[in-house]
This record gives sequence, C-alpha cells and structure tokens, in this order.
Amino acid sequence: MAERTDRAGRTERAGRTERVVRTAATDASARETDAERRRRRAQFLRELAEARALRDRVQPRRAKAARLRHAMRMRTFRW
Repeated sequence: MAERTDRAGRTERAGRTERVVRTAATDASARETDAERRRRRAQFLRELAEARALRDRVQPRRAKAARLRHAMRMRTFRW
C-alpha cells in the first residue's frame, strides 16, 4: 500500500484507515482551531487599529478629511 506523510510527520496508509485517521485528526484540530482562530482574529484587529491610529497621527490632514467624509455620510444616511 502507498504511504503518505502529513505535516506533523505522521505516516498514513492509503485506504480505509486513512479516512479514519484524517477524520479523527480533523475533529480534534477543529475544536482547537476555532479558539485559535478567534485569538488570531483578535490579534489582527488590535494590530489593524494600531496601524490606523499610527496613520492618523502621521497624516493628520488625510485623517481629518476622512473624518469629515464619514460625518457627511452619516448625516445623509437614512435608516
């Protein structure tokens, strides 16, 4: 039978057992991945907010124009 090595270095054999191993690994990693995904997303959003704040400090004229455009959009928006 053909053997294959995954990222973790585990060897899997082609056939029925491969599907069972993959399903069990997928279930275990899905639970871990959900929490990890939320942590990565929160980290990304923090870094994005920090980058925007830095851009606003570095380019105050552009930031002011963006604030004014946003205020105008909000004034003309209808619920």
